[in-house]
Amino acid sequence: MAFKKDFMWGAASAAYQIEGAYNEDGKGLGIWDAYTQENDGRVKHGENGNIACDHYHRYKEDVALMKSMGIKNYRFSISWPRVMPNGIGEVNEKGLEFYSNLVDELIANGIEPLVTLFHWNYPYELHLKGGWLNSDSSDWFAEYVKVVVDRLSDRVKYWMTINEPQVFIGPGYQFGNLAPFEKRNTVEIMRMSHNVLLSHGKAVKVIRENAKIEPKIGFAPVTPCVTPRGDSPEDIEQARKESFDMDEGGFVFSTIWWADPILLGEYPKKAYEIFADKMPNIKDGDMEIISQPLDFYGMNIYGSASGKMIGNYPDNEYIGCPRTQMGWPITPQALYWSPKFLYERYKLPILITENGMANDDWVHIDGKVHDPQRIDYCHRYLREFKRAAADGVDLMGYMYWSIMDNFEWAEGYDKRFGLIHVDYRTQKRTIKESGYWYKEVMRTNGENL
Repeated sequence: MAFKKDFMWGAASAAYQIEGAYNEDGKGLGIWDAYTQENDGRVKHGENGNIACDHYHRYKEDVALMKSMGIKNYRFSISWPRVMPNGIGEVNEKGLEFYSNLVDELIANGIEPLVTLFHWNYPYELHLKGGWLNSDSSDWFAEYVKVVVDRLSDRVKYWMTINEPQVFIGPGYQFGNLAPFEKRNTVEIMRMSHNVLLSHGKAVKVIRENAKIEPKIGFAPVTPCVTPRGDSPEDIEQARKESFDMDEGGFVFSTIWWADPILLGEYPKKAYEIFADKMPNIKDGDMEIISQPLDFYGMNIYGSASGKMIGNYPDNEYIGCPRTQMGWPITPQALYWSPKFLYERYKLPILITENGMANDDWVHIDGKVHDPQRIDYCHRYLREFKRAAADGVDLMGYMYWSIMDNFEWAEGYDKRFGLIHVDYRTQKRTIKESGYWYKEVMRTNGENL
């Protein structure tokens, strides 16, 4: 069985990782702008996104490349501080104009824009006011969202509110690995989480009430599920149970900590059992705001989750298992089981908003970028995704991460995820062999998988 006829094929990016122009045309600072200016060891080689892929100046070239690759849909994010330098109040017309021009360029080239409203680069001025800990933070986000929706919703249909809250809250504020590199206590993390969820809900309301064309709205969390250890019904049920479980230490990475409030209208019972009086203060009407109806579930997924340790390895790994350049184990079955389990639980169409691999890529002596490992990775994962479609899971589309090599947060520029190679010294773009392979996949709607 093939993917459905209107299946959405495309690729994704994030503003801070590709745009550059970090202090041009009235843009304000985000936390990644502010905290990466000093070579203090928190980002490899002291690198930052000041220039990145210079997409801000080269977006027409990049869109032309997308068209040549047969990209049908492009997921990108809006830089909040580019649009509103202080996070609230003043609107930067040049920033809005950039995104409006980008949308126009995409549409002119037959590419559907999919907009993510927040992908990590929180306005620095709002951070100084407490950021996600501030009880006003959800209203700040709603104000920003309305500005963007007013400007773009006559042409943009697909919206994602927030990208990977697990990651920007966990490593950003709990473990200190990502900007703003803080280590907050559990109570504070829970307050932040609740304010992020409220921000999501208010954003959905703003989009629904102000969009000029009928919107399709989702969010884009990290959503790996545990894959079964065998084929028995007992193994499958155990994997399902572990996929929707949580514990005290890693609760912020739990799927149900974020998805249950949004899609079921309540925090998980397990959370109350573990944390009791540490749980966030829920005001009347909060859960109604958070659980605004959505049109799809955006999944950022690179592999399966681990259920438990077996010997010296998590049960999704083994001695000598294949890994990407990030060190992540290659577990293609995740693209079957994760959509299946999530669709069963939340009953929303599934859009893969991120999936891909970092690889050791370079331009070879023949001028080409040979990346057979990425082709094999995508082939294996997409075959499993196709199996999920054949099994009745409502699959909306697949956005490869990422359209081009970019700034990989604390890893700097060493890790290359792109279908397009970027020489950061010259900004020369080269489509990789995986990009040409993916073009054929999109052209045939996955028939060649």
